[in-house]
Amino acid sequence: MTYSPDSSFIGIKVFAFVGPAGTGKSQRAQFVADHLGADYIIDDGLVIRRTAIVAGKSAKTERNQIRAIRRAMFEYDDHRNAVQNFFRKAAPCSVMVIATSDGMAEKIIKKLAFPLPQRIVHIDEVATPEEIARAQRQRKSKGQHVIPVSHVLVRKNFAGKMVGRLRVLWKTKAPYEGEKTIVRPPFSFYGEVHIEPEAIEELAMYIASKVQQVAGVSATRVYLADEDALNMDIDLKITPGAKNLLDVSETVRQSVAKSVRYFSGLDVNHINVNVTGLEFPNEQRPDPR
Repeated sequence: MTYSPDSSFIGIKVFAFVGPAGTGKSQRAQFVADHLGADYIIDDGLVIRRTAIVAGKSAKTERNQIRAIRRAMFEYDDHRNAVQNFFRKAAPCSVMVIATSDGMAEKIIKKLAFPLPQRIVHIDEVATPEEIARAQRQRKSKGQHVIPVSHVLVRKNFAGKMVGRLRVLWKTKAPYEGEKTIVRPPFSFYGEVHIEPEAIEELAMYIASKVQQVAGVSATRVYLADEDALNMDIDLKITPGAKNLLDVSETVRQSVAKSVRYFSGLDVNHINVNVTGLEFPNEQRPDPR
């Protein structure tokens, strides 16, 4: 199927700056953007212009790895729509997308419905092997990331810990021009993440079993609703008490959905709670006569 960008973005020139995680892309982002003539940089969900955040939300504000990846890929509708609306007003302009691979850059660009990149610059074109290796050692040993944004803006927009800042060597009139901030995100991520359905099922079973009046959980089943969300079935027994069956089921549904979203970063589309039976304590058992 042939890709067609949104017609409102035809006037936008798109470039990509690509390199594996932790190789120093963000540290060199403004230099490469200036070389390409890019007005804006898209980095980890943020839209940046000359060290100022002008739109978007940083993936480094997320509390877990899955949500960070989805944020960086613009998979959240409100985030994506806000950035698209910004560029509709900014066009014509040029933008450089920072990504860990050519494929990731293309996915981000297509997700935003931008034109395909006119040029892709790879990290080894602007950094030596020694510089790349040093940056990777820093990432692995200290878990520190560089954001091409001033420390003032990072304090306002970032949930992690600011641990330092860098200044470029050339002089400038702007107070934060060329400044980069070193941060430590709430999570530490290096490599790929894969979550087995069984892990989600066990988490749901544990959370449901902790709800008051739930006597036992016999089964949980997870289904992929679409690429962004899950559906779940939960079979359980309930002990009669202060809450009726519907209220207990709703408490289970809300508790499981909230926990799965928080611990995995995955969205929960629908949870079907099946009450398979009642379990009475001995003193509450109805008289069979």
